[in-house]
Amino acid sequence: MKYVLVTGGVVSGLGKGVTASSIGVLLKACGLRVTSIKIDPYLNTDAGTMSPFEHGEVFVLDDGGEVDLDLGNYERFLDIKLTRDNNITTGKIYQAVINKERKGDYLGKTVQVVPHITDEIQDWIERVAMNPVDGTDKPADVCVIELGGTIGDIESMPFIEALGQFSYRVGPGNFCLVHVSLVPVLTVVGEQKTKPTQHSVRGLRGLGLMPDILACRSTQPLEENVKLKLSQFCQVPVSNIVNLHDVTNIWHIPLLLRDQRAHEAILKCGESASRT
Repeated sequence: MKYVLVTGGVVSGLGKGVTASSIGVLLKACGLRVTSIKIDPYLNTDAGTMSPFEHGEVFVLDDGGEVDLDLGNYERFLDIKLTRDNNITTGKIYQAVINKERKGDYLGKTVQVVPHITDEIQDWIERVAMNPVDGTDKPADVCVIELGGTIGDIESMPFIEALGQFSYRVGPGNFCLVHVSLVPVLTVVGEQKTKPTQHSVRGLRGLGLMPDILACRSTQPLEENVKLKLSQFCQVPVSNIVNLHDVTNIWHIPLLLRDQRAHEAILKCGESASRT
């Protein structure tokens, strides 16, 4: 099983869900079976009781699970059927760990965030990733994981730690990190600014995760000198920096990624790591 983790930096609402869905479309077009997992760091066990004004409309799955709208994107983009277990929340993880502690599964150990919460997150991801989602009885080849929120959020720290451990557990050839960040333009200056993305990547690396691919959100296509600067300061090859500028329709995003050969960069992550 290969895993592609999609994280976000600088601000929320950059379109990580559409990016994750579009990556899945590209990999599926390469002949791979793809599944998806959405991680929401909030304490609610699901999105069913949350205000749509605050969090957006609830998406209801075939098994009755009330989940984040991103899972609706996954199902539509990839033509798959997900279950409530494909949506991981802090509430679900803590509930599972507390239930195990009450049953005595930890044999009197002091239950802690590390290793018990982080192990539960990793075990959940591995278990759910193996569930068939495309109407066959075959597991997926690739699992695209979207980590909700923004790098640096306190509530997502256990998931960051768990995913850092998880990348080591599955091996570098089986793990690819795509970091979605913002390249804004200051109206007064009129040039694309790389500093927010630089700081975001620095924060990510400080938490033990190294981005393999940068997906840069911007209003207009990235200038070549901006890509070179990002490559230098973020230590990501220019070929692994893709631009997701504003488009009129979200269905253009897979085409945008394809035209920039994002699928080749993702596939090379595993190949180059395997050779080393």
